Amino acid sequence: MSSNLFELFQERYATKLDKTFLEIPGGKSYSFGEIDDLSARMAAKLLENGLKVGDRVVAQVDKTPGAVALYLAVLRSGGIFVPLNTAYTATEVEYFLGDAKPSLFFCGLENLADLSEIAQAQGVSKTILLGNNETEAFWGEALQTDPKTEIAPRSDSDLASFLYTSGTTGRSKGAMLSHENLASNALTLHELWQFEPEDVLLHALPIFHIHGLFVALHCALLNASKVIFLPTFDVSEILRGMRGEASVLMGVPTFYSRLLASPDFQSDDCKGMRLFISGSAPMTEQVHKAWTNKTGHKILERYGMTEAGMITSNPYDGERIPGTVGFALPGVEVRIADEHGKEVTQGDIGCIEVRGPNIFQGYWQMPEKTAEEFREDGYFITGDLGIMDENGRVSIVGRGKDLIISGGYNIYPKEIEVILDEHPCVLESAVIGVPHSDFGEAVFAVVVPQSGKEVSEEELKEFLREKMARFKQPKTIVLVEELPRNTMGKVQKNLLREQFASHSSD
Repeated sequence: MSSNLFELFQERYATKLDKTFLEIPGGKSYSFGEIDDLSARMAAKLLENGLKVGDRVVAQVDKTPGAVALYLAVLRSGGIFVPLNTAYTATEVEYFLGDAKPSLFFCGLENLADLSEIAQAQGVSKTILLGNNETEAFWGEALQTDPKTEIAPRSDSDLASFLYTSGTTGRSKGAMLSHENLASNALTLHELWQFEPEDVLLHALPIFHIHGLFVALHCALLNASKVIFLPTFDVSEILRGMRGEASVLMGVPTFYSRLLASPDFQSDDCKGMRLFISGSAPMTEQVHKAWTNKTGHKILERYGMTEAGMITSNPYDGERIPGTVGFALPGVEVRIADEHGKEVTQGDIGCIEVRGPNIFQGYWQMPEKTAEEFREDGYFITGDLGIMDENGRVSIVGRGKDLIISGGYNIYPKEIEVILDEHPCVLESAVIGVPHSDFGEAVFAVVVPQSGKEVSEEELKEFLREKMARFKQPKTIVLVEELPRNTMGKVQKNLLREQFASHSSD
């Protein structure tokens, strides 16, 4: 295995440089050779801007071929790539820049002025406009720069990237992923899902997320596959791709529920498709069965997380059972354990713990938090609750950390509660996930006002709008006199979920 992840990819597509890599519907297509060359020129430009091996590069940029080339350029330069959700507000970006301490920060034109000032205050050397095409900014300048074809040598344990994942304390954590973590997971998935030479990947996922960047694109790079590169999920564009060359779709459950709800979607649209994969959020058995009934295809569900990449998968050949996430990946160990790390009796519910080459290196600058999340024998404590049957098949039954998964995004209630509680009219709050037919779960806030003070739902929503990304903002906020508590004074969120389960704003 090549120690630098980029070298591994380049070896796979080196003989197919003329083949289309990224196809933009209604726009230009880019071959593997063009993206390889662009990444080499961007690598040279990164070095001109002072990038050194091991430096962080933070990027909050739109989904474009240039963004993919930037990621590859950082890898080949020996830097550490840190992508940020494009929905993050300036306040959130300020925290990430202060924590990651990057040497370079890439952003979009609409935020350049505000974020440049914030980045400078956080000690970032340069804020750079990436540009959305080959005539703009860094992208255009890179094309006028001689390429740097040398690839920085990296060891397996050197960091390739880290991604921020919110914590129950409200402070986001940078999950550090090495070249080996990412390479081992990509190679396993490419083989397990039996990618074929002429597969075409339909890609509508964001690329600041482990699913879209590390699962989908890494498989495509290893396979030298053409990618229909959609900026966002759009039913009409998905159908166009399925009716055309696409053979593989990776998505979140929302993709499939929206396709099923579309009157334009017909079973014949799937006749050229080989594989449908779903992850990032639980899929209901109803959606799984409805898809099979309509198309004859069984969706392949898998389970993963930022800290571990993919952990389990339903089989490519074999039974894909709705409501389960399949078996541990080859080379990955999974156990169901009690609070002390001891395996529970088969069939009992416990915490999912995992060990293997895919497991992250720890949380950026949080050694104590890292130590809390690992057992002495090296197993990582996922915080997810599950059951394993006699064959080793895993089903997830809940989450021990109150994580909300809405539309494939991880949302931690504490982060929202901390901000809600800052409002002068709020005494306390509790944030939960409630069922939602489209997003899987919707963010729902229960608020207790300060005695003698009045506040409205709209006022609280407005208070949150400038402080956090839209996908984290509660769809509904209800006002109550008090929160249910147990004898120890802990808020009983399970009672709130039961009470408000039917209040989702579908």
